[in-house]
Amino acid sequence: MTLDNGEPPVHQAALFVCEHTSTDPVCKHQCVAWFRIKDRNKTREQMICQIFILSSKGDRLIYKDFRGEAGSDVVGTFYEKVTALTGDQPPVVMVTLCLCTHKDLHFIHVRQGGLYWVATTTDDSSPFTVIEFLNRLTALVKDYCGTLSEKLVQMNFALIYELLDEVLFGAETQQSKVAPGSAATRPIQCSREQGGKSEIFVDVIERMSVVIGSNGVVMKADVEGEIKVKCYMSNCSEMRIGLNEEFSIGKSQLRGYGAAVRVDECSFHQAVRLDEFDSHRILRLCPSQGEQTVMQYQLSNDLPSAPPFRLFPTVERDSGGRLLMYMKLRCDLPPKTAAINVCATVPVPKGSVSLSQELSSPDQSSELKPQSRAVVWQIPRFPGGTQLCALFKLEVAGLSSASLLEVGPVGLSFELPKVTATGLQIRFLRLSPVQPGPSQRWVRYVTHSDSYTLRI
Repeated sequence: MTLDNGEPPVHQAALFVCEHTSTDPVCKHQCVAWFRIKDRNKTREQMICQIFILSSKGDRLIYKDFRGEAGSDVVGTFYEKVTALTGDQPPVVMVTLCLCTHKDLHFIHVRQGGLYWVATTTDDSSPFTVIEFLNRLTALVKDYCGTLSEKLVQMNFALIYELLDEVLFGAETQQSKVAPGSAATRPIQCSREQGGKSEIFVDVIERMSVVIGSNGVVMKADVEGEIKVKCYMSNCSEMRIGLNEEFSIGKSQLRGYGAAVRVDECSFHQAVRLDEFDSHRILRLCPSQGEQTVMQYQLSNDLPSAPPFRLFPTVERDSGGRLLMYMKLRCDLPPKTAAINVCATVPVPKGSVSLSQELSSPDQSSELKPQSRAVVWQIPRFPGGTQLCALFKLEVAGLSSASLLEVGPVGLSFELPKVTATGLQIRFLRLSPVQPGPSQRWVRYVTHSDSYTLRI
């Protein structure tokens, strides 16, 4: 039974079962999206605080915080509690106290593929609704990734994060002519015999490790990158990937007439043929069905552009005995780009008991975490060529001059869509033979922070 708008009744969402018997992942994607309604005027993103995926050893593979009502330490709390249970674990494992809201925090989980799929909530939500949502989420991820395992979740973490955004919020990210918001606009495991669209995806993924001294000098700047190919074409015998003509490996002579694109080391998949690489920077391979890493590369201490973020801090003690931290963070990306999910973690002195703040824009947020002795400053979106400011006022028991030395260094995490730190680009993507009928070719660029440290 559905409403006029095609959605399940608001009071029967917990019992809603898709009447479709098709195994088409598109159907599953739409049915998962229908669970956005849980109760009257309450969406699923309002009733769920966090979603995270853990390995069987408790390693955090995926973590998404929607409401900011519980810290990331709940991941460790959940694993300790669930592993302490004997026999089969119930799906609603335990109730613990959420310190920041003084509400009970409910953990609801399922086990699929040897992984823990967990949702937390502080509301009086129906556990059946959340369990059904988690089961459908695991089915959706399986349809996209092929199977459920720790390795595949790690390899497809960017795709899974985008799936969560699309399922929970209907979000579209990274919209451009070369990359859709998701790695696919339809499930990539659909049957080609049923008339599904042939698709191929090329992801250029880079991870940055940067250390910037208190004087603003870059002390370390390393990049590790890889080119991944996901091929879902039944009759593609050869694929040719053209890289920058100026691409150079090691300290060799610069190539071409444009800006240099250089890496220190580079390795290729054994299936890649390099007969055109030296002369034209073209990779040739016969792609197999599924995902494979075509190329891996590294660059150390020679970035072609400045690091994406600079911090200008001021730490002092005011006349009232409070610790004042003034942070000005500048984003040095090009003006038409933006960083997302920026999070700055500022270690603070022992004995910090309360925090008041003044933030330069309303979408920012901050929180004092006494257990980890840190202030967490979160910025959902940070446009290039801009700067944001924050003033943190801390009440610290027994504040002294030595306490000022306990501030920092600042750790920064972020994601840079459509950006590569090395400047590596895909010039073209050609398939042989020419694919009959409609086909899609997608290229996506993304840079993540592996370790980005700003000393104060």
